[in-house]
Amino acid sequence: MELSNLKPAKGSTKKRKRIGRGEGSGHGGTSTRGHKGAQSRSGHKKKKGFEGGQMPLYRRLPKIGFKSLNKVEYKGINLDVLQKLTEEKGISNFTFDTFIENGMVSKNNSIKILGRGELKVKIDVQAHAFSKTAIIAIEAQGGTATKI
Repeated sequence: MELSNLKPAKGSTKKRKRIGRGEGSGHGGTSTRGHKGAQSRSGHKKKKGFEGGQMPLYRRLPKIGFKSLNKVEYKGINLDVLQKLTEEKGISNFTFDTFIENGMVSKNNSIKILGRGELKVKIDVQAHAFSKTAIIAIEAQGGTATKI
């Protein structure tokens, strides 16, 4: 066996037409790219969503919706959850740190206390916002609802 005898294994290669190798190959001249235009030139790449010059779909459809940059998203915590915590862990003073320690919120969240459930004990709560029903229920038991 010599280097001049080496061939690829049978079926491992495909015969392809070599373009741009002279007129005699049948694919010389424009190298199957046609005459002129962006696609005939090297380095041509279509933009995503390009529709041949027609106005693309993403520009034809109307813009919808509005997102306020100043919107505050609250993490809601209901009174029944606070009642359960007071029964299980004996907590009566809820601060922002208390909520973080119990895994209810992360340090980046804002808290809103909501009025679902029944409150049976006096608690003091500090949160970013309260619903009207939550304030009424907390103050009815003699507790305080303080905004941070």
